[in-house]
Amino acid sequence: MSFFGTVSLRGMRLTLTTFLTLDGVYQGPGAPTEDPSGGFTQGGWVVPSFDEELGRFMDSIFEHADGFVLGRKTYDIFAASWPKATDDSPVSVGLNTLPKYVASKTLTRAEWNNSTILAGDAVAEVAKLKEQPGRELQIHGSGALAQTLFDAGLIDVARLIVFPVVLGAGRRLFVEGRTPSSFRLTDLRSTPTGVAIHTYELVGAPTYGTFELE
Repeated sequence: MSFFGTVSLRGMRLTLTTFLTLDGVYQGPGAPTEDPSGGFTQGGWVVPSFDEELGRFMDSIFEHADGFVLGRKTYDIFAASWPKATDDSPVSVGLNTLPKYVASKTLTRAEWNNSTILAGDAVAEVAKLKEQPGRELQIHGSGALAQTLFDAGLIDVARLIVFPVVLGAGRRLFVEGRTPSSFRLTDLRSTPTGVAIHTYELVGAPTYGTFELE
C-alpha cells in the first residue's frame, strides 16, 4: 500500500526514516567522525552497503517531503555538508530548499536556508506542525528526537533501513523503556548489497495472545 503523492487537508503525516544496524544502532552511520559521542569508534558503517538501489529509494522518499524535523546534532551534521551539494537530486534539493525545523533548547541561530528553531516543547511544537496541510513531515536520523516523538505517539510511519552489520556498541533506537506499540508492515524490499528496507505504519498499542494449551 502506498501513501505517496497524497496531500491531506487534515494535516501531514510524520514519518521517520533511519539507518539501523542489525543490533539496532543508529549512531554515526555516515562517517567515522560523524558522531563519536560516548567513545563510539565505528562510524561510517552504511558506506560499504549503500548501493544505487538504496540511493533511488532515498530519492523517492525525499520527493514526497513537505518539510523536515531534525534534532540538534543531525541538523548540525546536515547543515555542515548539504549546502555544499551542487547536484539536483531530490535529497539535495529537498534539504536545501524545504522548511527545516530543528528541535533545540540551546541553538540560538539557524542560518541554513529555510530553517526554524523549535525552542519550546518539541512534542507540542511538532504536533502543531502536523496540523498543517501537506504530505509528509519527515524525520531523518535524529535518534533522540525520534524516540521522544515515538513515545508521544506522533510518528505515523517508520522506515527502518537495516544494514547487514552488527556493531555491539552505539546508541540504539528502541531501547528499554520505549512505549509499547504495534505496527503494520506496508512495504518490504531489499537491495543487492543486503540492505533490508521495512516500512511500518503505526497501529496503536500491542495486542497479546498465548500458545499455552488449556
